[in-house]
Amino acid sequence: MVTFKWFHHSFSLSQWVMIYSLVIAVLVLDYFTFQLPPEGNLQSMDSSVYLAAIFVFGGSFALTILIISAVIFMMIHRKMAWWKHLFNFAVYTIMISGANLTYYWLGGKVGELDAQRLPAYIMALTVYFFINVMLIGFYFYLLYKGNLFDVIRSFIKDALFAYLSTLLLSIVLVVLITSSQYLGLFLFLAITMMLSHAFQRLFKMYNEMSEKANKDSRTGLFNHSYFEEKLESSIQEYREQDRSFSLALLDLDDFKKYNDAFGHPQGDKLLSFYGKLIKEECEAREILAARYGGEEFAIIMPGYDKAKAFAFVNDLRKKINDIPFDGVDVLPHGCVSFSAGIYEVSRENYYKSQLIDLTYRALSAAKEKGKNTVTVYGEQSQLPQSIEQEIHDLEQQLKIFLSKDVYTFKHSKRVYSYAVDMADVLGLSDEERRLLILGALVHDIGKLEIPRDVLNKKSKLTNDEWEMVKKHVLWGKEIVLATGKYNDLVPLVELHHERFDGKGYPYGLKNDEIPKLARMLCIIDSFDAMTTERPYQKTKTVEEAIEELKRFAGQQFDPKLVIPFIEYIEVKRKTGLTVDTKDSNEAV
Repeated sequence: MVTFKWFHHSFSLSQWVMIYSLVIAVLVLDYFTFQLPPEGNLQSMDSSVYLAAIFVFGGSFALTILIISAVIFMMIHRKMAWWKHLFNFAVYTIMISGANLTYYWLGGKVGELDAQRLPAYIMALTVYFFINVMLIGFYFYLLYKGNLFDVIRSFIKDALFAYLSTLLLSIVLVVLITSSQYLGLFLFLAITMMLSHAFQRLFKMYNEMSEKANKDSRTGLFNHSYFEEKLESSIQEYREQDRSFSLALLDLDDFKKYNDAFGHPQGDKLLSFYGKLIKEECEAREILAARYGGEEFAIIMPGYDKAKAFAFVNDLRKKINDIPFDGVDVLPHGCVSFSAGIYEVSRENYYKSQLIDLTYRALSAAKEKGKNTVTVYGEQSQLPQSIEQEIHDLEQQLKIFLSKDVYTFKHSKRVYSYAVDMADVLGLSDEERRLLILGALVHDIGKLEIPRDVLNKKSKLTNDEWEMVKKHVLWGKEIVLATGKYNDLVPLVELHHERFDGKGYPYGLKNDEIPKLARMLCIIDSFDAMTTERPYQKTKTVEEAIEELKRFAGQQFDPKLVIPFIEYIEVKRKTGLTVDTKDSNEAV
């Protein structure tokens, strides 16, 4: 008998014939790979061959097939990066070794299928699958970042059926090989090739349907719903990585005028032309562009600060200006043009609607400048100099408290007054000033939902009543969102009871996870609450309240913001301009 030494194992000539037959089977199945989620994950049914080899011939036999197959595969795919070949080989080696050890540890023996050893088969398949999912999942986690658990969960959910089919086919191959060897192998290959082809067609249909569901047919860009989904995931992703990204909203200038002049069919051609240009430029930079609605478009730019985002969007604007299109000479600028607003998202921002609203503000400023321009939020030259009308409108809504809770009304007015002064002390920009002042005015509006007897209760609140009071921040958020006009005030309304140490509510955010203005409002709100008469808390003097602020700086309060607030209070005390905290609606 002719024998060969390999891995300290002797194979007969007939076994070598079987090895090369199985190598051919692996290569054929590799040719019939099919796509699985996530993008870039290719799967073949070659694992069935390796597992069957373990069960019938042993682990050394399976590793021999792997080594020969890997060498041939490397020769065929010479253009593939060497490290990918090495990674694939390492993954298969670990999976085969893990399944083999599990199989023998549970009493499995090579040879024909034995129903009494069914637990050994099942556990070997399970270990093989588990190792595969963990290693491939970890690879895609490193590639795309994000949350490792979420990557693996998505990986299992989207690809489980294909994996189970592959693993169970290994049992079929065991039966076929042990009963009729090469004929069985041929039948197995025929079945798996047809299954692989079916999977290829299935996932092609899946991708086509997914693309149709996510794409805007007119422009070829992603649609509004997909944009919303990606924006939310981008916010979460870049908050976790402590990175920033930029959001841009583009509005095609004077599109209605063009539509009226040439009709909707020609207008649709302009949208298609415009969308194609945006798509080409964004895809070249691997950033996402979507049709937001009508003639409005949105671009999500991961890793772009506002300067880089401005440079890209402004270059895009100039490029589009220079490309001719039929009939645009009737438009004011004589070319295809757009106005754009950009907002650089930071860790302090957490709410999707707020980001869109702030970007819209920058877009509105761009339009006010005469269109065909790009404006970055915070750098608008035409911010309103006064917010008196907005204050008046919110005060009218706030007066609802007069019939239900006079204390909350007066408290809100005093907090608003402190905020007006602190905006000057902190040297806030016009927009930050507006947010702090208006946010202070409506920060407790959610208390409208709390029953009158709880709000006005003189004795200590029960646990259930206190939990109800804590919900006012969430109810306030809903009320503010319902207006549709003040979405940018939501962080102050919702987060002014978060603590710097993470022990606040409703989310337990800490440090700079809490927006700066919400941290400032927390200090103002707490100081006023401590120094005014409340139904369920003893009133403190101004001196006692200042000591309280100092004691809890770094715990409840931002220590950097506590200092200027205390200095401001001390100055007001010395000048005799402190608030009458018991009975006044007037400001400091």
